[in-house]
Amino acid sequence: MAQVGKPLCDIDVLGEIDPGDETLLGTTSEQAGSPTTPQQPQKAAEQQQSQQNGGINPPNAPKAASNSKHSSLATPAVRGLLKDLNINISDVTGTGKDGRVLKEDVKNHTASPASTSIPSSSPSPALSHSRTTQAETTLPLTPIQFQMFKTMTRSLSIPHFLYTDEVNVTALSSLRYQLNTYPSQIDQPKLSYLPFIVKALSLALDTFPILNARIDTDTDSSHPHLVLRSAHNIGIAMDTPQGLIVPNIKNVKTLSILSIASEINRLQSLALASKLTPTDLTGGTITVSNIGSIGGTYVAPILLSTEVAILGVGKKKIVPAFDEEGNVVKRQAMNFSWSADHRVVDGATVARCAEVLRGFVEQPETMAVRLR
Repeated sequence: MAQVGKPLCDIDVLGEIDPGDETLLGTTSEQAGSPTTPQQPQKAAEQQQSQQNGGINPPNAPKAASNSKHSSLATPAVRGLLKDLNINISDVTGTGKDGRVLKEDVKNHTASPASTSIPSSSPSPALSHSRTTQAETTLPLTPIQFQMFKTMTRSLSIPHFLYTDEVNVTALSSLRYQLNTYPSQIDQPKLSYLPFIVKALSLALDTFPILNARIDTDTDSSHPHLVLRSAHNIGIAMDTPQGLIVPNIKNVKTLSILSIASEINRLQSLALASKLTPTDLTGGTITVSNIGSIGGTYVAPILLSTEVAILGVGKKKIVPAFDEEGNVVKRQAMNFSWSADHRVVDGATVARCAEVLRGFVEQPETMAVRLR
């Protein structure tokens, strides 16, 4: 039954009220509709008194929102906003019906100076550390570093063609083990993989002499020439305490594998003692970089300006493979990475030479019929 001076319905445009709040609201609404509770005249008196005091309630006057039974009621949207802002609903003065908290009340509460949190004046851990000055020390290049700087700077003008392939060294590993354990080899140097690879490269150069050539631009810079070289002076890139150096083994074409191993050991000893002669360091025609002795599977070696090809040898690894019957077997493999001067050497030539070299390494017995 409608009461005189009471609203017919209550429409909440901000959202629906939680079921628990709705039960509480229904109970208090019945109490508000009782003729013995004259709330409207009381509200009018409180508003008139507030206007007389300039809109400010007396200090000893309790807030209506705090005393109201509806002050803790809010729509789900408002409750979600309070949760996001980490605000207690009891701290917000509600201006809605019976002191309910509205979104505008939450916004006004966050904008008030009393609710604004004062940031901590203590410095953050990242800023609390004292800043240290970067120390820089200038060092002159060593003679080897200076020579490497000039050589590699010249190499930057050469367009490199890169090519890599996996080579099966299982048979070579078995042959190497047999030769190193053979009784007659007691007084001979231990054979690593490198002497076999150097000899196989020399045999492959007999078929592809262009990879042993150099480009002559000094005679006529407008019309460069390709100079073929008969001797295979194969350089070996060596890591020394002073830096990278590349001595070369002279005339590999005429040397046996044991002679190549002895020459590598001689050059290595002289390099570590810084006693290499200019003859050891000049006249190279092609280079082998055995980076796999330190580590690494693939490499993109840099050409020397006096050469048109270089070979990088990766670390030996064990890989699964299929035999002729389809069974999975263990295989020892290395990756050979080539770089060639693409101004005069095309990719097909590099690939064909790499295949010839791979044939010699994978079947080392085939080198025997080509040795001189």
